[in-house]
Order: sequence, then structure tokens, then C-alpha cells
Amino acid sequence: MLTDIQISRAASLQRISAIAAKLGLAETAVEPYGHYKAKIDLRAAGLDGAEPKGRLILVTAINPTPAGEGKTTTSVGLADALNRIGHKAVLALREPSLGPCFGTKGGATGGGYAQVGPMEDINLHFTGDFHAITSAHNLLAAMIDNHIHWGNALDIDVRRVVWRRVLDINDRALRAIVQSVGGVGNGFPRESGFDITVASEVMAILCLARDLDDLEERLGRIVIGYTRQRQPVTASDLKAAGAMAVLLAQAIKPNLVQTLEGSPALLHGGPFANIAHGCNSVIATRAALALGDFVVTEAGFGADLGAEKFFDIKCRQAGLDPAAAVIVATVRALKMNGGVAKAELGQEDVEAVRRGSVNLIRHIENVRQFGVPVVVAINHFHSDSEAEIAVLREIAEAQGCEAHLCRHWAQGGAGAESLAQAVARIAASGEARFRPLYDDALPLIAKIETVAKRIYRAEGVSATPAVLSQLARWEEAGYGHLPVCMAKTQYSFSADPTLLGAPTGHILPVREVRLSAGAGFVVAICGEIMTMPGLPRVPAAEAIRLDDRGEIEGLF
Repeated sequence: MLTDIQISRAASLQRISAIAAKLGLAETAVEPYGHYKAKIDLRAAGLDGAEPKGRLILVTAINPTPAGEGKTTTSVGLADALNRIGHKAVLALREPSLGPCFGTKGGATGGGYAQVGPMEDINLHFTGDFHAITSAHNLLAAMIDNHIHWGNALDIDVRRVVWRRVLDINDRALRAIVQSVGGVGNGFPRESGFDITVASEVMAILCLARDLDDLEERLGRIVIGYTRQRQPVTASDLKAAGAMAVLLAQAIKPNLVQTLEGSPALLHGGPFANIAHGCNSVIATRAALALGDFVVTEAGFGADLGAEKFFDIKCRQAGLDPAAAVIVATVRALKMNGGVAKAELGQEDVEAVRRGSVNLIRHIENVRQFGVPVVVAINHFHSDSEAEIAVLREIAEAQGCEAHLCRHWAQGGAGAESLAQAVARIAASGEARFRPLYDDALPLIAKIETVAKRIYRAEGVSATPAVLSQLARWEEAGYGHLPVCMAKTQYSFSADPTLLGAPTGHILPVREVRLSAGAGFVVAICGEIMTMPGLPRVPAAEAIRLDDRGEIEGLF
């Protein structure tokens, strides 16, 4: 069996100019980065502020397990299938982070014959967007320490600087550090730390900004810390926003690539859904909606995280109106939710599928709370039995959902045609009546409780007095209207990654809250979730190397 990278290398990609021509983009609007990737100049393309005309399809999934779900693979397969059956479909996905690529999860370009390419470029440095975001974020950090060193005219309380540094690599040693040691010339010593770049507020801002002007304005609103009188200090106060915007001027342009079948794909931005809002950029999504009849996008991890934030943060801020949602499920993952060990997943166990399907049912119910119709995609594995597939179909249909068996990993777009036909029909029906889960006017703690109770089915929320008083101060400062961005484990509806299936009655522990005033949300950090991941015992990096021909091995 060929690996993903072997399949990708064997594919004949089209020149990026041909992909741009499919979208009707003029040569002057396309800035090539080699033969197979490019930036799109939206102003030159006449897309700056263009009105969406296409229908937006969200691809989400059940909670991830080591058995695999294949959300990106399904997104690619669905877009290819929509194009195969005569529609003009555009993919709008996130860029991969180097952290998971060299850690546990691997790359994020799909798999099998449902991939975007060039796979190696996209999974590694691509067009440099993440490096630009890292640089802009750390420039602000340097300007904070420099301002304090040279007299601290803004009276920043060194104990209340909340802006950490970032790096796009998993490195647990950097989670908590003491900085500026070594003497007077090195600044004022204080405790700080690093987050992974995808958790940066700068990443979130790039993904939520409407244009370059909005980007700079949002950067200026970043709260970096507080004065001794507990008044917020912003990046604008430090005169940092202009230089940060300069570093991001190229990064804000969407990236154009293609699937292995030649479907246009806009890959732009890459926030994680367990610690950030988990969606590709608003700019790329809106450009895709102006260029295609259907736009297939995804939100990270399970629907309890990515889909909720897609609806409550991205769609709310950008005025997007999703027409349908696809929930990806696999027989293998449902068996794990039903209590089967990973080593035994190859054995038929219909009752385990039935037990584990409570996870799928919960996600169907949750997505419907947003007024969006749902289709279930059964991502096929060769070990799935007919009886297991039948019970998964039966359970989905009992919830009033169509369930379609998809073989896009092995067959490309041809393996997802029935899913594409259903999605196109449902999206065009006008059935969707999108609405966010909560109102802007709710207090911040009430928004957190709403997500906890209605999406996670928690009994309640536990928050320390310090967290509650911080939320109250932000409301007094005028931030109470913001939505909340929940940071918790992706493996469970609860904050405990070992509670699989569909747990109820648990308490959601909120240990910390962070204000992302520029991005426009408040982050609630729950349980033991980390904003800087660590590498596993055997990181993927150990198997990645260059062979004798200078080609990459071990990247998946």
C-alpha cells in the first residue's frame, strides 16, 4: 500500500496559473511561490470586500481518537466530488503547524487520494505565513520589555504583563520560564512563558480580520498587560501595531494550491481548535465564496470545539451563513468510544459501534442547535464490516440524518459522490436557519456556562474567585459583549480526556481566562489543557529525514 507522501509525489499537479484560471483570476492577481503555490492579491483580483455568492459547507467530526476520523481528508474528497458532479467547488482550509507535524498528529493535507498539494511544502514552511505571525508576535514582546527597560512611561506593572512569546514547535520546556536574568542591561526579571504559534492572538487576528486596515486596527487593540492602577495597556499604546502589520502584509494574502484532482484550494491561517478558534481565515473563506458555487471548509477537532467556535466566533464576527454541516465518523472511532482497545479495532464488534454512537448522536444534536442541517459522512476503513456500517447508518438515520459511506481515501472524489449529491441538495434547499448559541449581551460567565451545559452537557462550571473577578473587570472595561473561546481537551465532551462517549453530569473546571481583545473573544482555559504542547515519547521527528536523492522521508 502506498503512503500518503508516495501518492502525493506520484500525482501530476497542474501549474498554479492553470488553477487560478479555473477561478477566473487574472494573472496580475496571482503571486506565484514556485510552480504549484501562490498568494492571491485580493485587491488586484477585485475581491477586496466582494460579496459572497456561494454556499458554505462546514466539515466537522466526532471527537478524535487514535483510531482516526479523517476530517481534512473528507473535506478534500467532498470538494473533489462536488466538482466531479458538475459544481464549482472551492476548498478553504487551514495551514498545518510544524508542532504536530514533528510531534504526534502528523501533517494536515488530507490523505490517500484525497490530498492537497504540494504536500511537503504545505506541511513545512509553505509560504512563510507562520514565520511572519511568529515574528510579529515576538516583535510586540520585545517592544514591551524594551519599553519597560527604558523608563516605563506607560507605568506597566511588570507583574501583570500577560503577553507571552510564541514558537511553532512543541516544546514543554518553554511553558513556564524566568526571563531577563543576567543583570541590569538585560531588563527586569519576571516569570513568563511561550505558547505555540497557532495559539497566538496574532494568528487569531489574521484569521478574523476583514482586510489589512482591519488587521492593523485589531493588532492595536491587543491588551499586553496592565498598569499599576490595573488599567489595560495595548499594542497601540506601545506604537507596535504598524510594524506588526508590515510583517504580516504578505501573510494576510490567501494561499492558492490544489487537490490531487485539480480542485482549487485556499489554505490560509491555522489556529488550533482546542486552544484557539480553529478555523481558516475569514479573508480566504469570503474570497472562496465569491469565486465558487460551493465552499467546503473545516473546523478543527470535534464539533464540540471546532464547530462551536466556527459558529459562535467566526460566523458571528464575519456575518457568514453556513448552508449545511457534514459530521465525519468512522466505525473504528466509534468502537473506541464504545470501549474497544486500539489493538482490537480490526475485529468486528457491532455492539461496540452501537455503544460508541452516543458520541455521534451528541454531535448531531449539538450542530442542529445552531439551525444548520447535518449530513453524516462515514469515512471508510478496509477493516469495516458491512454489519458495522449498517448499524452506523441505522443510528444516523434514526436521528433524521442521511449517512453516506465515503471511500475518498482510496478512490478520490469518485468515492464521495453520494455525499456530494446529498450536500449540494441540502445546501441548496434553504433549510438552514443559522443562529449562534448565545446572545452578545449575556455576561461572560453565562456564555461559558451556556457552552458547558448545552454543548458539553456539563452540570455546571467551577471557576475560582480570581477567574470570576477577572471576568467582571473585563465587563466593566467594555469587553463583556465578546464571545468566549473554550480551550479544553479535544478527546472528550468533558475536560477529562479519558471520559469517552457522551458523558453527562460532569463539572467543567475553568482554571484561567485570557482576554484576546484584538481577535475579539475571551479564552476560557479548562482542565489541564496546555497552550504549548509537548512532544510524545517517540516524536514523528525521529523518522523524518532526507534520503540519498534529497527527498523527504517519514513525513505523513
